[in-house]
Amino acid sequence: MNICEMAPRPLPEAGLSAETACGEDLYRLGLAYSEGIRVERDLVAAHKWFNLAAVRGSTEAKLLRAEIAEMLDPVGIKSALQAARDWLRCAA
Repeated sequence: MNICEMAPRPLPEAGLSAETACGEDLYRLGLAYSEGIRVERDLVAAHKWFNLAAVRGSTEAKLLRAEIAEMLDPVGIKSALQAARDWLRCAA
């Protein structure tokens, strides 16, 4: 089984993919995970989605990613960054 098959998917109802997701969609996922909206609150996942949104041009996501990073330890940040890279790799 490859990493793309094992990687968790974004909110199923969002129907997002790494190929088509825009910064605003990814930003909303970050908000959902940071606030626990329809998902369990998960700051590592929030950082991941805010990071991806920032890469796709969301200024707001850059600010919130920085706030979340202050709440995470280095291991959590590393996990979030790796999860973002894995998600992008699945698009390739």
